[in-house]
Amino acid sequence: MIRLADALDTINVRVGFAVRWLTLLMVLAQFGVVLLRYVFGVSWIWANETILYMHAALFMIAAGYTLLVDEHVRVDIWYAKEGPRGQALTNFLGHLFLLIPSMTVLLLYSWPTVRNSWNILEGPISVGGIPASFLLKTLIPVFCVLLIIQALANMLRDLVRLADRTR
Repeated sequence: MIRLADALDTINVRVGFAVRWLTLLMVLAQFGVVLLRYVFGVSWIWANETILYMHAALFMIAAGYTLLVDEHVRVDIWYAKEGPRGQALTNFLGHLFLLIPSMTVLLLYSWPTVRNSWNILEGPISVGGIPASFLLKTLIPVFCVLLIIQALANMLRDLVRLADRTR
């Protein structure tokens, strides 16, 4: 089970390492937009949308990696007081009954919109913007799939922890 979990983890590790460069690009693009606007008095809608697209891609695509490295937001009511088995059970049940069902519903309900957007190659959000709203909408199913993959990997590890009677 650990080998399968490691293989699933590899997907989000590679995606996370690739998408992290968007942070630098986004900061540089924002610096450029501010410089052009306030120093040279020049502004383009597509330049502002570039930052929006990078920001959306960064957070949507990196969500699975964030779950992998356990840096997501956690409402810690009892989790920290639990031992390894209690934490594994909490994580397992949370993934099974909350994360996977919610991502599945989001995936199923967003898919027709994403499909339609691709069918018409939906244009820009604003006049003069990037003519690729279909790419932005595609981030929704990608987000769902990467989180489900990571939830499955985490659940496999949780099952191993729960089966370990020495803890």
